[in-house]
Amino acid sequence: MSDRDKIDDEASNSENDGTDQVGIENSTNADAEGESQTTKSSDREPSDVSDSTNESSENSMPAPPPASFSVLVTMLFTQAMGMLGQMPDPNTGEAKVNKPFAKHYIDTLEMLESKTKGNLDEQEAAMLNEALHALRMMYVDTRDT
Repeated sequence: MSDRDKIDDEASNSENDGTDQVGIENSTNADAEGESQTTKSSDREPSDVSDSTNESSENSMPAPPPASFSVLVTMLFTQAMGMLGQMPDPNTGEAKVNKPFAKHYIDTLEMLESKTKGNLDEQEAAMLNEALHALRMMYVDTRDT
């Protein structure tokens, strides 16, 4: 099993048990005998880390959602929809089509699908599959303007 497979396996195990522990192998030139040391990251979630300068402006913006696979897919899906002219540009109010950027977002979701194959739960896999299907259909139906 390669180092990358070990890290991916540990990451998927930590997602299943609700902990945030990722093994990181640190090798140096001094480890000529092939010894490596595994360290664990802190138990803090990414959302637990806050910027003290933003805490004073409570009314300015709502807190971002916690980092998750579904949030990532939703962000990429939304960007692709905007590039396919399905949402107006917030600055101009006009819906513009930019198929090269839409294709970039679709390709990114396809790469995410291939890299996570076999590591997603049923709901995540279904969400990604449905998002890709909808975007592909919209892409072929959209004309450049």
